[in-house]
Amino acid sequence: MNLKDILSGIDYKIVKGKDNLDIGEIQYDSRKVKTGDVFVCIAGYVTDGHKYIESAYKNGAEVIVLNEEIDSIPDCTVIKVEDTRKVLALMSANYYNNPAENMKIIGVTGTNGKTTSTFMIKSILETAGYKVGVVGTISNYVGNKKMPSHRTTPESLELQKLFKEMMDSGVDYCVMETSSHSLYLDRVYGVKFSQALFTNLTRDHLDFHKTFEEYYKAKIILFKNTVNSVINIDDKYGERVYEDAQGGKLTYAIDKNADLMADNLKIHSRGVDFNISYRGNTRHINLNIPGKYNVMNALGSAGVCLAEGVDLNTVKRGLEEMPSVPGRCEIVTKSYNLGYEVVVDFAHTPDGLENILKSAREFTTGKLISVFGCGGDRDSTKRPIMGKIATELSDFTVVTSDNPRGEEPMTIIKDILAGIKKSNYIVIENRREAIKKAMEMAETGDVVVIAGKGHENYQVLKDKTIHFDEREIVAEIINEFTVNN
Repeated sequence: MNLKDILSGIDYKIVKGKDNLDIGEIQYDSRKVKTGDVFVCIAGYVTDGHKYIESAYKNGAEVIVLNEEIDSIPDCTVIKVEDTRKVLALMSANYYNNPAENMKIIGVTGTNGKTTSTFMIKSILETAGYKVGVVGTISNYVGNKKMPSHRTTPESLELQKLFKEMMDSGVDYCVMETSSHSLYLDRVYGVKFSQALFTNLTRDHLDFHKTFEEYYKAKIILFKNTVNSVINIDDKYGERVYEDAQGGKLTYAIDKNADLMADNLKIHSRGVDFNISYRGNTRHINLNIPGKYNVMNALGSAGVCLAEGVDLNTVKRGLEEMPSVPGRCEIVTKSYNLGYEVVVDFAHTPDGLENILKSAREFTTGKLISVFGCGGDRDSTKRPIMGKIATELSDFTVVTSDNPRGEEPMTIIKDILAGIKKSNYIVIENRREAIKKAMEMAETGDVVVIAGKGHENYQVLKDKTIHFDEREIVAEIINEFTVNN
């Protein structure tokens, strides 16, 4: 492809060489550069691509795109731009022939509820007859084709490649989790959204954003580049999002007056029944996922689809026919007759933990037992907060390890314990043993909530990553109980 075409619509200066030449692929990792490629220098978490210009050149880079002055200019075409992150996004879109323009893009953002909402929207739109792609935490989908996901929102180059696959497969809608990182780092720069869904905003990612205000500013970027916004006004930040958002707006709530509302909630261990009301029309919904916060996710998802012209009857069918979402309030003991339930959930923030425990309490007739830890190399200030939440909302808590990464597990656990004021807990560092202990304690009517890892099938330790799927572990433990009895 010609470099001029890839740079179409971009302001740039030729420092050396020419822009009228054919190139191979676009790369931002110098180790992946091949002969004839373009290397774009972007700053990452740990290092800066400008440090690897020489390496990229030696690997065969035909073009270097940079935004800094450098001492030694390689013997190839060098292009200078103002912001390489934004330019990488625009170049990637041009390289793949602007695939996002051939489908409607729906962005879902918020601290919690993104994954569940994308699955709900996908189910409704597919019920309406559309082919849907998904970009998200658990997996990426092109229609029914499932592909691995390495981060919530891919870097712009990989994202545009995924859009291209969707376009080639005839996808009508792409529903994507749009993380604060991706917005701040311009991974979705230049993408025009048809709908933007705001779920909620609570404490998270302060290790990256530093302040809550910066976290909010990253999130609001999405709502300034969309045709329409669907906003949860039960959340305290919803009104602020409503004021800051551009384009059309649709609100949803349970407790406040909104365009789209739910009432008459009846929550049980296998789901929740409720009424949904929109523009004078009401439908009864039987959702297969329990919890009041999943009613909120259903409302937001319904709002997106209603704004896209899907009728209320189709919304009802789409929500009711959707199976449980992996690792999101997932009851993993449905096929067993234990007398108690075990729930696996991705809750890894104070708000997420509070939501799942309050929801579980709604269908617990006996004791509520929680198992949780906190991830290493992440915001440490939330650890004591989560310790307090777990012990106050549970009858008993087993504090354990999560993904310790580069930290010592007991150091993380000590941070958690600093927030605990009650004595209804024990510490078991080994996560499998912690789960087993909680299940040994469980009796008829009890609910065990295993929080923090959800869909993840691994555990990240200091020196290695091991296979660790909590659904498999629960099944193994049940089998052990059966053999021993």
